[in-house]
Amino acid sequence: MPVTDRFPVTQKYLMTRGQAINFPVKFFEGNFKRDDVFGVVIDIPMPNNILTTMVCFINGAANLYFNNGGEYTGASQKYRNLVQAAHTLVANAGQILPKAEKVKSYDLPTSRAHNMFLLTKGGIYKVVFNPGLIPENEPEKRTIYVLYQRVLNELRNCQLKDEAGIL
Repeated sequence: MPVTDRFPVTQKYLMTRGQAINFPVKFFEGNFKRDDVFGVVIDIPMPNNILTTMVCFINGAANLYFNNGGEYTGASQKYRNLVQAAHTLVANAGQILPKAEKVKSYDLPTSRAHNMFLLTKGGIYKVVFNPGLIPENEPEKRTIYVLYQRVLNELRNCQLKDEAGIL
């Protein structure tokens, strides 16, 4: 996708994504230090001009929002495996903070790269992942990539269970 290309987005998607990125730490229990990650927001480009944003918080909440205004939310209230996967991702996300840059704007991706925003009391940090091109000498990035793929897989499993009416 050329840099000039943008994903088509709805106002609802932009508002929901913005709320997630700016979610305040005060809603979570615990004594968070300035650089403790309490949430991650990951923009994941998909085929057919679909942009998925996955939002995970330290309490295990995990939701998906789509650029067309669709969403998949509430699964963390029913599925323990999802809560564990989301919590593990957020609890480990701090290890890539040294590779992140502090940002004040939250651009949407313009290519197939994944934008990850790390939410801390001290501000919001951004790391870019290029799936399939994560260097061997960046093990912490590889670890976080694997962890967020695990959350995505759990979300997909939850969606399939919901569609099948299985609890």
